[in-house]
Amino acid sequence: MKTALTELLGIDAPIVLAPMGGAVTSELAAAVSNAGGIGMLPLSWSSPDAVGDTVTEMKALTNAPFGINLIREWDQRERLTSALQAGAPVISLFWGDPEELVRESHDGGALVFVTVASTEEAERAAAARADVIVAQGWEAGGHVRGTVTTLALVPRVVDAVSPIPVVAAGGIADGRGVAAVLALGAAGAWVGTRFLAAQECSIHDDYRQRLFDAVETDTYYGTLFDVGWPAAPHRALRNTTVEAWEAAGSPAPGSRPGEGDDVAARADGSPIKRYASSTPHASMTGDVETLPNWAGQGVGLVTQTQPAAEIVRELVSEAERILAPAA
Repeated sequence: MKTALTELLGIDAPIVLAPMGGAVTSELAAAVSNAGGIGMLPLSWSSPDAVGDTVTEMKALTNAPFGINLIREWDQRERLTSALQAGAPVISLFWGDPEELVRESHDGGALVFVTVASTEEAERAAAARADVIVAQGWEAGGHVRGTVTTLALVPRVVDAVSPIPVVAAGGIADGRGVAAVLALGAAGAWVGTRFLAAQECSIHDDYRQRLFDAVETDTYYGTLFDVGWPAAPHRALRNTTVEAWEAAGSPAPGSRPGEGDDVAARADGSPIKRYASSTPHASMTGDVETLPNWAGQGVGLVTQTQPAAEIVRELVSEAERILAPAA
């Protein structure tokens, strides 16, 4: 399947793995890249040395393009330098003003994706010379910057930044969604929740089962899980933490039920507090249901565990069938 994105990157499938923190590993990202898409790694909280090591690891796992994602809520200059020195071919930027890091990334020989939530943000990213614009709709899981739906946002951004390729994000979980955003003018699809079901994904089994059991009305959108990233809107599955908070009248931080409780623990035994912005990892113990089980509104389409490469193939083959000209 050829699009402006596949031509730019030299890949076969216009599918981008969303860089979901705590869920995406080098194994998963490399599997998507090796299947013809492009894997994105969440490295916003890694040490600069670990960023370089991860890029080196990825280069050993795949000869195909891959990217690293950096969130501009924090200073990412040292991580970016480490990534570029190690030879990262693509840098993905989210949240905040991207201009300085776009310039540095280009100087380091990398292509740059910039995620936006409005036409105005898209125009600023284009002016900063982003190579690809990612239009993130409100349906997306995890942290969500804007409030415009994918259907409304994508064509507006496409018109605003043409001929820069646009990748659509938010609510895309099968080939019908891929076909839909391509019909809107996007050059690719940014997919997160569907890949949480990949065999290579490192989430907790309880979290994965909750995804399989969920429907499109089962997500919460707000800023509740704010420990570690305050005032950042996000979407996750509704759970007992959300329900108890709502039953208490949705109080402000500092007055929320169970605030300060240790609800789970990491593999090293360190505690995880209720309301922490922590993905339930396979190695965690405790009540991971109380943590943010990130998911987009396309979650009802996620029903089984599959190898990541099989997910890529299904997304593309179904989209191709839908978009094929009638005989």
